Amino acid sequence: MPQLLRPQQALNKAMMEAVEFVHAEGWDASPTLFALVPTELVADQLASLEEEADSPLTLIVQEDMPEHIQPGSDELGDYLTRLVWPAEIDGLVLAQEIMFKDTADASTESARPARLFSGVLREEGIEQTLLQLRPTEEELAEAGPFAQDEIQLRGGPGVAPAVLGALRYSLDNEEIE
Repeated sequence: MPQLLRPQQALNKAMMEAVEFVHAEGWDASPTLFALVPTELVADQLASLEEEADSPLTLIVQEDMPEHIQPGSDELGDYLTRLVWPAEIDGLVLAQEIMFKDTADASTESARPARLFSGVLREEGIEQTLLQLRPTEEELAEAGPFAQDEIQLRGGPGVAPAVLGALRYSLDNEEIE
């Protein structure tokens, strides 16, 4: 039985699972959208797969996302806001590769590839954004043979508010009958 986590902790755990999933897929990937389903709704399927349900939320990869949609594009935002989710979906996580420029670091002149993970729960105000910078060739050479396996994340409030807004809007859409 999973331990009871507060909603923010449950989202954080789901976000880390999304990070690990996307990281295992490698770089240069299309955006990946996950629906967050209460684990209790899919516990029978998890048991049959011999997986341990240790999280209150289970990630379900949405495989019907059009492949031509580019990360960070208006088309992606438009796509997200047109989705309608059943009430059983507790939240969403979107992973996409972007170009990131650290405006807090004055020595950084150019943008570099990164992954942006944005997650929201239906519960008002519960959201999270994480950023994973793609290591440079120099960083990989310095760090050794397993450097690709290392995941370093940044996060903070107010990061990617438009993406979080699109995800939240998608959850708030009502089903058309």
